[in-house]
Order: sequence, then C-alpha cells, then structure tokens
Amino acid sequence: MSESQRRALLLDPYPGAQAPIASWLAALQDARQRTLSAVEDLPARAVDAQDERGHAVGTLLYHIAAIEADWLYTEVLQRAFPPELEPLFPVDVRDDQGRLAPVHGESLAQHLQRLATVRSALLADYTSMTAEDFVTPRRLAEYDVSPEWVLHHLMQHEAEHRSQLVALRDPARS
Repeated sequence: MSESQRRALLLDPYPGAQAPIASWLAALQDARQRTLSAVEDLPARAVDAQDERGHAVGTLLYHIAAIEADWLYTEVLQRAFPPELEPLFPVDVRDDQGRLAPVHGESLAQHLQRLATVRSALLADYTSMTAEDFVTPRRLAEYDVSPEWVLHHLMQHEAEHRSQLVALRDPARS
C-alpha cells in the first residue's frame, strides 16, 4: 500500500475548545459525518417512507436533533430552549404510546438544517466550557450527569439510530 492510499484514522481536536473537550467534540463531529454520509443522495420519496414500525428517515433525523437539543439545554445548560430553536421542534418527539411521533412533509435538506442548527449551538456552548466544567456533574431531580457523559450518550444515541437510517435507506436506493 502506498502512502497516498493509506488512510489516517485520527481525530483532529475541535478548534477553540480546551482539552479534553476538543477531542470529544472531534469524535462527536465524526459521528455526525457518518450520519450525514448515511443519508447522502437519499431520494426525496425515501424521507417519509415508513418501515413496519412506523419509522421514517425524516422522523429519525428529527428525533436525533431533538434529543441533542434536549440534553444540551435541559441537562448541560439547565435552561429552556432559546426562542430561535423552539420553531424547529413543533412536534413532540414521542406520541401518547411512547413511540417516536411521525414527522412528515419536510425535505431532507430541512432535516439536515435542523441537525446543523442544533449542532452549532452545542459546539458553541461546549467550546466555551472549561475543562473543569466539562466534568462537573449537573444535579438534576432524578440523576447527576456531566457534560462529558452527555457527549458520550449523544454519540451512542446517534450511532444506534444511524443503523436504522441505513436500513431505511438501502431499500429506497434500489
């Protein structure tokens, strides 16, 4: 294998963030890039096509963005969503039975913009965090959670839903 064919599996620390936050943000961004690649060139008809459980690509992308925003504002920052984010989430994430609420009628570009908007807010807040604040637990009514653990959870959450996105994507591409 030549040097030009050799892959570099490395994380470049996220610019502007303190260590170790910069490495965590780099991993978070890598996870997002994998999700974006999974839905790249998805036909428009596939965004709302549901599987047997009622899930669709659009519903899952909405859910990923909503959960990321919720963890950022509820757990990490412990404040309400800012007014500019509220219109991005007109639908409750879950229905009365606890299932993901269907989100239909939006283009892939709209879903991706929602993801980008939430991620931009998260990156700004984490980049301004100190290393000490990053590992300091937030005391909530039912549990304690650190901003560090939240990033771990968000990467895991997105990876789990990415497998669903791929399963929904593959039949749509044929």
